Amino acid sequence: MKKTVFSLLMITLLLAVYGTASAHFGMVIPSDSMVMQGENKTVNVKLSFSHPFEGNGMELVKPNVFKVMANGEKIDLLGKLHKIKVLGHTAWEIDYKITRPGVYMFYMEPKPYWEPAEDRFIIHYSKTVVTSFGDDEGWDREIGLKTEIVPLSKPFGLYTGNVFQGIIKLDGKPVPFGEVEVEYYNKDGKAESPTDYMVTQTIKADKNGVFTYAAPRSGWWGFAALNEADYKIKYDGKDRDVELGAIIWVQFHDWK
Repeated sequence: MKKTVFSLLMITLLLAVYGTASAHFGMVIPSDSMVMQGENKTVNVKLSFSHPFEGNGMELVKPNVFKVMANGEKIDLLGKLHKIKVLGHTAWEIDYKITRPGVYMFYMEPKPYWEPAEDRFIIHYSKTVVTSFGDDEGWDREIGLKTEIVPLSKPFGLYTGNVFQGIIKLDGKPVPFGEVEVEYYNKDGKAESPTDYMVTQTIKADKNGVFTYAAPRSGWWGFAALNEADYKIKYDGKDRDVELGAIIWVQFHDWK
């Protein structure tokens, strides 16, 4: 009887801890989302995996895929990544020189991440968009990832309070009433959440897979549309569920 009570208490405690924890986010964060004439043409792009609001990092082994899509061409950048630390954990970065006007979509497909707390694997297809030298054609193009958020608002040049809209896609098709987790990248650790419920905000898409969000604070915001894969990955001799995340990172600016 005592063992049963103890087990129930431990389960309750774990649910409380993980129920209020912030969400996982694959992160692709550039040093600049809008490269203008006369500015530094080299953009530093950092790849990491973390709870971005609370500043809790996780290990990111070298991704399966890291590319940039520019002017309709996909360029493999995987071999140019350098290992670094972000939030005390393994991460990656690249210094990429912008050589011509256009829209540059940086994206990664990580190796599956085993999350014991959720008894599942996590694969977050993560991307961000950088524009340069006044050319903003093609910001709404699809990369063609397994799952992807396709922007319906320009994913750059947004004021704080502007609405960002996107459509959730899985295997190229919209996901009706898909769930999207939204979290602020609390880079300097100065932002505080009034309650644990507000660390990660959750919204739902409409019947066409379209979601809408207005950011209340300047900085980088992550949008994660989560779906369950139609396949399993074996771990410890058992078939485990796989969470597929479509992640896009968008920067909002104060109008000073």
